[in-house]
This record gives sequence, C-alpha cells and structure tokens, in this order.
Amino acid sequence: MSPATLLPVLLFPSLAMCTTWTVGPGQAHTLPSQVSTLVNDGDTVNIEAGVYAGDVARWQANDLLLRGVGGLAHLESNGLSWGDKAIWVVQGDRTTIEWIEFSECTSTSNNGAGIRQEGLGLTVRHCWFHHNENGILCGGLHPSTIRIEHCEFGYNGHGDGFSHNLYIGAVDSLIFRFNYSHHALVGHELKSRAWVNIIEYNRFSNEADGTASREVDLPDGGRAILIGNIIQQGPLGQNSNLVGFGMESLNNPGPQRLYVINNTLMNEKLVGSFFQMPTSVLLKAYNNVLAGGGSFLSVWPFAPDTAGNIAGPIADLHFVDAPAYDLHLLASSPALSIGMPAGTTINGYPLVALWEYVHPLANVERCQQATLDAGAYENCSMGLADAPPASAILHPVPAGEAVTVSGAPNGPAQVQLIDASGRVLMDRPVVFDGPWRLNIDALATGPYHLRIAGTRGTAVLRLIKD
Repeated sequence: MSPATLLPVLLFPSLAMCTTWTVGPGQAHTLPSQVSTLVNDGDTVNIEAGVYAGDVARWQANDLLLRGVGGLAHLESNGLSWGDKAIWVVQGDRTTIEWIEFSECTSTSNNGAGIRQEGLGLTVRHCWFHHNENGILCGGLHPSTIRIEHCEFGYNGHGDGFSHNLYIGAVDSLIFRFNYSHHALVGHELKSRAWVNIIEYNRFSNEADGTASREVDLPDGGRAILIGNIIQQGPLGQNSNLVGFGMESLNNPGPQRLYVINNTLMNEKLVGSFFQMPTSVLLKAYNNVLAGGGSFLSVWPFAPDTAGNIAGPIADLHFVDAPAYDLHLLASSPALSIGMPAGTTINGYPLVALWEYVHPLANVERCQQATLDAGAYENCSMGLADAPPASAILHPVPAGEAVTVSGAPNGPAQVQLIDASGRVLMDRPVVFDGPWRLNIDALATGPYHLRIAGTRGTAVLRLIKD
C-alpha cells in the first residue's frame, strides 16, 4: 500500500472503524436497545419504520447518528423508561437523531421523557414527541448546543405544570427552527434555560382546547432572538401571557436582551399580555403583529426599542383564516408595509426574517420586496406595482406641531396613525383633494406610521415627532 493510500487512515483512524447497523424485523438485531451497547463512536444506526413497543435504551458512544428509515420508527414505550428517566437516555456527545417517534414515557418522578440528554451537544430533526411527561428533557451542560428542527411536540406533560413539551436546561445555546409545538398539558410549549436562545420560524399553539401555560418560557433570561414565529394562545391557556423572559431570575450570562422580530402573536383570551419580563431587560421589538386580547407587555422595561408593530382585535388584522390559524395577511390588512429594518444584535446576528413557517413542519423563503410587512408572513401581492400611482409624501420629517401629506391620489381613503408599539391611535376616513394636514402637537416624541389605504392602493409613511 502506498503512503498516499495510508494517509487518510493515519490522519482519521476513527473513520475506518465506523459501522452502520440496521435494526428491524428480520434483521440480526430486531430492537434498537440490542445495538445500544454495541455501537462505537461515529457509528450509524438505521432503524426500519415500524412500532418498537416497550423498547428503551441508553446510548453512551459519541458522534452517533440514530435514524429511522422508510418512515418514522415509533418507540412506543407503554409507560416504560430506561433508568426511570426516558425512552432514550443519551449520554454520548454530539448525537444526531432523525425520523424517530417517541411516545408514552412515564417515570416515578413524573419526568419521563422521549429523550433525556446527558451528553454534550444534540441535534434532533424530523421527530415526533407525544404523550410523554416531557418531550425532550436536558440538563445544564457545557459546552453544549441543542439544535431542534422540523419536529413536532404535542400532548406532553404530567399535568402538574412542572413538565413540558420540551424543557432545555442551562446549556450554552438552543437553536429551535421550523417546529410545531402544541397542546402541552398545563406546562409550557417550550421552556428553555439556555444562555442563548435562537427561536425562529416555528408554530407554538394550544389552539381551542389546549391547556398549556406560556407558549415560550425563557425563565433565566440571557439573550434570546425570536424571529418569524406564529405564537397562539387559546381560551383555555393557563397563563396570562404568551412569552415570558427572565421571570424566575436573570441568572444567565448577560447582557439581558430580548429581540422579537416579525412574529405574529394571537391571544384568544380577553386579558393578559403578549410579553412579560423584568423592567431591566433590554427589549428590541420590531414588526410584530399582536392580535387579540391583552396588552403588549404587562409592564414596559426601561428604554424599549420598538418600531413597526401593530396591535388590535383579531378581526381587524385581516388574516386569511384566523379560526383555522392561517395567519397569512390579506391585501386589506393594516399590517402591510409598516415594517422597519431591525438591523443586527449587539454581536452582529441579522434581525431579518428570511424564511416563513409552512404548516406542518416545513419552511419557505420569505418574499423580499420594496416594502416590509409586519408579522411572520409577507403578502407578496403588495409590491411597488400596487402602490398608488402618485407617490404620497409626508413632510416635514421630523415634525413638531403638524405634518402635511402631499401627492396622495384624489378620493376617499382610510387613514391610520400607528405608534411604535403597534397601537392604532387614529383611524378615520379622509377624502383627499390636495395636501392634507394632521395636527400632531399632542403626540409624544418618537417614531410613528401613517397608513393611507385608498381605492388605488396603500401608502405607509414614516412620521417622526420631534
């Protein structure tokens, strides 16, 4: 053998030793637990689609790929758990799990999980967790990143409020994208104590009959980025707010910052708040749609940075089908074209909605056009081609006592004045037949939007009160 042939083996000896195992009916190993004690670092375990009743296991090797093939491999535990913990207890590092269904796990501590993560680093994709006491349960481990994508969590929880669809401990970071978490039993749809949480393009909902508490609970603060999520609370929700940040402590490493960009939140309760956090948290909230009952926040933090948000009754936001939770925007929605560029986080993470959640468990690129809509969905029918043929202009900017709108098409229009938190301060009909003057002397200083919806299109003008 030539030196060139030997080189890959010498540099990467573990690659030559990796094994692919196949589990299923008619195979040498018919249950996943039968290979869990045989695998070595870097191995792959292919589990044929089907039901594996009462089979639980512990995985200790590192860099494992555990996946269902030909469909979901259903680990139907029937109440059993390995070590009184979970269907799978993962103690190895950097494990990847794909196309597995975890159900019906219980334990004497009421914390039986689909996956109990005890190693460093975990990636879970295309999995379905239901009717366990926890979907995924993870402790505080470092350095560790948990990545969960295209997974569904439903009907998990013991019903005591201490178990959840998934509960992530104080790891370094959680990346949670393109998932559907719903109907947690009294607990939260997502609870995470991670130092950094990146939560993007998911659907969190307890719908008409769900009894979950918060949809997203980040109890120890830190840094969190929520972009492009659908977050819905039904009438039977157990909490008064949808998203909580730092409500148990601010023990995670600072700075304590919450970024909420282009999310659509719908509260079907008549009271409560969409967000709750201590007043010391630095909040940046841009381009969010807040539909339904309750206030933006229970108590506003110091010096919030807000722009491009809109709030109001569900019917007034003009969704495609709100009762069926299709929260795409109709062309008549006041959320169109009011969005503002949000920039980046303090460490340079772009605060831009690049994707949209597609139900269930999928995603599509978000339409990028000249104007930016508030919320998780962009209405791509409203571009420059639909703008009024005469360009409306607002001046002066900034302004002190009054502003004038010039160039709006002649005829009737509905004019809304919207503040940075999304509240509609004025909503009245106007007939344009030339320049139109609006007195703003009573407004507080800061940014606003003036939305003019006429028969020939919609114009959204930025107003700054000096």
